[in-house]
Amino acid sequence: MSHTNNYDALVVGAGFTGLYTVFKLRDLGLKVCGVEAGNGVGGTWYWNRYPGARTDSQSYVYQYFFSKEILNEWNWSERFPSQQETERYLNFVADKLDLKSHYKFGQQVTEARYDEEDQTWNIITAEGMSLSASFLVMGSGGLTVPKNPEVDGIKDFQGKMIHTSRWPQEGLMTEDKRVGVIGTGATGIQVIQSIGKNVESLTVFQRTANYTIPMRNPKYDDKKRTELRKKYPDIKKQRNETFAGFSFDFQEVPFKDLEPPARKKMMEKYWADGSLSFWIGQFPEIFFEEEANREVSNFVKQKIRARINDPELANKLIPSDHGFGTRRVPLENQYYEIFNQENVNLVDVNEEPLQSIEKNGIRTSKTFYELDSLIFATGFDAGTGALTSIDLYGKDRRLLRDEWNDKGISTFMGLQVHGYPNMFMVMAPMSPVAAFCNVPTCVEQSVDWISDCIRHVRERGAKSVEPSLQAEQEWVKHHDEVADETLVSKVDSWYTSANVPGKMRRVIPYCGGANVYREHCDKVRKGGFAECLIS
Repeated sequence: MSHTNNYDALVVGAGFTGLYTVFKLRDLGLKVCGVEAGNGVGGTWYWNRYPGARTDSQSYVYQYFFSKEILNEWNWSERFPSQQETERYLNFVADKLDLKSHYKFGQQVTEARYDEEDQTWNIITAEGMSLSASFLVMGSGGLTVPKNPEVDGIKDFQGKMIHTSRWPQEGLMTEDKRVGVIGTGATGIQVIQSIGKNVESLTVFQRTANYTIPMRNPKYDDKKRTELRKKYPDIKKQRNETFAGFSFDFQEVPFKDLEPPARKKMMEKYWADGSLSFWIGQFPEIFFEEEANREVSNFVKQKIRARINDPELANKLIPSDHGFGTRRVPLENQYYEIFNQENVNLVDVNEEPLQSIEKNGIRTSKTFYELDSLIFATGFDAGTGALTSIDLYGKDRRLLRDEWNDKGISTFMGLQVHGYPNMFMVMAPMSPVAAFCNVPTCVEQSVDWISDCIRHVRERGAKSVEPSLQAEQEWVKHHDEVADETLVSKVDSWYTSANVPGKMRRVIPYCGGANVYREHCDKVRKGGFAECLIS
């Protein structure tokens, strides 16, 4: 096993978080080493290269704002960029800032252990590399560890079988094939609408129908890009002041103060925008009030029903077990029209449970579906998986996975954990970026906080920092109080860990808003990190 010491900080991951962390800590004067399981930068945009993979944040907010030079030089081609374009953007940033030279690629971290005597972190990779440093930043993402369906016989299938997050770089031939897709969340929707027109047959296995918003995705020309660049200073300011880190926020007129015709006019306006503004830029009451949620849900149901030819099929594709916005709301492009095709079949696994995967297809309680290819769009062990999938040991040989399994998930602002000195996290549980924030917005905010904390520790001549147990418990209490007020907490989804059998139920993301969260973080920073134990 090769061993390398002499680093000040180790950064796990090479996506939006990892790249910015390496940049910030290097700028702080630290000797930094990034560690990435993939063979290149990109994070989720490296791994998730399935057909139709695309952002649902507008390109003009789904980017870094810390560098005017990068803002001026990079040209987005459309409103919602594809996986390929976003991956190119992150490579452009990494090359522009010479970040790749600080990375060790193709190294999957399997263990991270804190040495109390040396006050350092030691990590081990599956490839046999050992690295040590004073500080460890886990930028390994919130949607990282894929979850396969709980079906017997997965290993028996002899056709092409793949999870969307492990799509091969050379692609997967689906044209003129009999393809099965399990899952109709955000990823499943993108895959289905992208391959449905070219396959011989498409069988979609759905457990939960989802609300969606039709994407409006115009191309950008130089005139439009110039227009947007003039707005960048305002956009940078706006995204730091909004609930979800976008350049829009909830409208200010209370739902109950509008008459029904005025509400419908408002909904039509936001619907026509073709973005997530219909969800997190319209009525905040949909997250808290049953009546408001019901009216908005019915509006969306009518929009969906109008696009589906078969009324019985429409009933299956329209949600009946949750309200709009209480689960992840994807953007889509002609998704429902795919199901009007004769070569597409929808299987409701609540009515027709999956029994087994066999060598050439899937057997349900009613029939057998012959398949050449099988695609799992079944999501992730969200929020926690990237942290609990490795052996992460803190003080007293405590193992984070066991602690969270036994006592429940607990963090300090989603940035630190008591008992794990000098370890920081981004996109972790109890922070908005775990689900309710435009990723680059909250990544920059979180990494800036981490950088300032490390600077503070070093300026004091100290070697370690961790949150006090009291500070962590107070944050958990606050997080839970905010979450319990929302309708999100009452619905089974990956937001509440319900997609992983046996996982303790709790709301993963902070639901109080990225802007409010920023205020909490700023208060800790301005107070000299008094909530932390520094030694």
